[in-house]
Amino acid sequence: MANAAQQTAKKVENTKFNSNFAAWVIPTCILVGILIYKFILGSPSNFEGGVVGGHPIAEGAGHYLGLVYMGGVIVPILLSLVLINLTVAIERFITISAASGKGSAQAFVAKVRSLLNAGNVDAAIKECDIQKGSVANVVKSTLVKYKEMETATGMDVDQKVLAIQKEVEESTTLELPMLEKNLVITATLASVSTLFALLGTVLGMIKAFSALGNAGAPDSAALAVGISEALINTALGIGNSAIAAVFYAYFTTRIDTITYAIDEAGYSIIQNFAAKHK
Repeated sequence: MANAAQQTAKKVENTKFNSNFAAWVIPTCILVGILIYKFILGSPSNFEGGVVGGHPIAEGAGHYLGLVYMGGVIVPILLSLVLINLTVAIERFITISAASGKGSAQAFVAKVRSLLNAGNVDAAIKECDIQKGSVANVVKSTLVKYKEMETATGMDVDQKVLAIQKEVEESTTLELPMLEKNLVITATLASVSTLFALLGTVLGMIKAFSALGNAGAPDSAALAVGISEALINTALGIGNSAIAAVFYAYFTTRIDTITYAIDEAGYSIIQNFAAKHK
């Protein structure tokens, strides 16, 4: 009971951390994005004659930094979205890797099934302590209930099976939200980045067409700046959107693998108990 209480308290603590993660990461990334735009991209050393907003230097890294700076006011927003995307991806990678445990989840489930068939429940529980991760947490909780039901009195087999099944469902309910937390941010970035890119593109094209609309000869410099602003915002926004989509697909695939292993392990334990006690 004490061990179960400690695990529950740890899950609550992790949930609080994940809940607060977005609250401090998003504003921090926005601030960092603005600072990068102002002091790194907007450094006088990136422009000819040290005139910020003028022509970027002819070559080197400063040329590209100055060029991105010319993307205008949407650029710091897009930089913030890129930073949020990368930060969430790193956090999810660490969390899901820890939840995957040590070694192959499929091999772990197969070993637990083999130990249960041999009637060695204690050894199966020890394997959970070695494997760790979400699958092992669910399996361990279920195996503890398995042992409890073996010695329980006043319940028929069907009631015991239902109790074990309920334990699987409750343990899974505690584990899965931790895996899926913050993925909504990645999914949102996949679409929002494109919208901000479109906004930056429209603003750039407005400047370009304004240059064309001047009386007399068109302002070729203003025209070039407007087109550059449009293309820079398009590249940043669509690039970040594509990266977010790839991250989302990768993480959901890994979560599905863990979920499948949990379902397989839970089914095997329930079937094993039913077969041995009926």
